[in-house]
Amino acid sequence: MKILIIDEMHLSIMDMLKLEGHEVNYAPKITRAEILDQVASYEGLIIRSKTPMDRELLEKASQLKFIGRAGAGLDQIDLKYLETKGVKLFHAAKGNRDAVAEHALGGLLALFNQVIKADREVRKGIWDREGNRGHELMGKTVGIMGFGNMGEAFAKRLAGFDVRILAYDKYKLGFGNGQVEEVSWEKLKEEADVLSIHVPLTPETRGFFTLEEVKGFKKPIWLINTARGEVISFSTINQTLDQGILRGAVLDVLENEKFQKFTDSQKEEFERLAQRENVVFSPHVAGWTFESYVKINEVLVENIKEFFPNS
Repeated sequence: MKILIIDEMHLSIMDMLKLEGHEVNYAPKITRAEILDQVASYEGLIIRSKTPMDRELLEKASQLKFIGRAGAGLDQIDLKYLETKGVKLFHAAKGNRDAVAEHALGGLLALFNQVIKADREVRKGIWDREGNRGHELMGKTVGIMGFGNMGEAFAKRLAGFDVRILAYDKYKLGFGNGQVEEVSWEKLKEEADVLSIHVPLTPETRGFFTLEEVKGFKKPIWLINTARGEVISFSTINQTLDQGILRGAVLDVLENEKFQKFTDSQKEEFERLAQRENVVFSPHVAGWTFESYVKINEVLVENIKEFFPNS
């Protein structure tokens, strides 16, 4: 097949696809206008998240057989339109699930042990042991919302820490085992000390964590969000931290990740968040390791090969 790659990828994907007999055009700097002009001649598209796969673009892709999403999130893709056209969608959540799981755990341990605060102080010659006393993860109850590739991988990383693991997934049943308790959302809210979010961005999850929703947790919790920032606003995080409903947060994603496009309200609320020592930030890199960069390619190419074995 003739395949167009429109985002930065590890260059190993070129040889992987060519080995399967595909003709590949690697064009990571291509503009949307150029994609619209050229896409009709391609049977495959491989993307990250730079360009929305909306109806305007997809209608131009008259020969399209598949889209390969180099990552997990599908919120920028018109899934209903793809379905009506019979276009196959591959995504590579298995390629970066281990990276996301390790990042979530690393962020939680850094938060519990005040690693970032302590590091900053020691560099300034401040030796404050009591002010940097930490918490142990052992003995805590960790709640996982969403038990797909990412949630399951995170649970595996927790297994050696002697924690109790509760998991809730609205669309998946029967996944409980000796290490993970499958529970209702209400039970998770009653018993969790830590909440790690692993859900996609959908109309249902966008803005799901309102102030009232977070207030529904029986105990103050630590929050980890390596999924999508739009599930909880800056304002809600600030309010729940102010009220002691949240004890701290690990945020790899933000409700708006383009600083220059913050609204006045977002700018004000983010500045408040940025002053807090019990918030750990990273720039949406949980799944962005050197290893996952290659693994994503391997997963995508294997999916294409399995579905189109004779292409």
